[in-house]
Amino acid sequence: MSNAFQRTIEDFTCEHCGAAVSGNGYTNHCPECLWSKHVDVYPGDRAARCQGLMEPIEIVSQGSSNYIVLHRCVTCSYIKKNKLSRADNMEVAIAIVRANNN
Repeated sequence: MSNAFQRTIEDFTCEHCGAAVSGNGYTNHCPECLWSKHVDVYPGDRAARCQGLMEPIEIVSQGSSNYIVLHRCVTCSYIKKNKLSRADNMEVAIAIVRANNN
């Protein structure tokens, strides 16, 4: 199994909020609720056995204009970083930041 990124273009229905998501090969979370699914061992390989939902738990700054969403698997507690996209719901991202600052 390679640890090199494997682009996998898939559309999916978010298992957390039910939104229909059109994937572009880099899509790794729902742009509406920011939840993800524990499907990869290495990006794009779809080899993870867990298959648990991954809750967005924190938004962190990476540089001056890039942000990362930290996901924690609700099944196995695995934590993964994913880039926030311009297509993502920024109101949800802001709510996560506010929840962590209270």
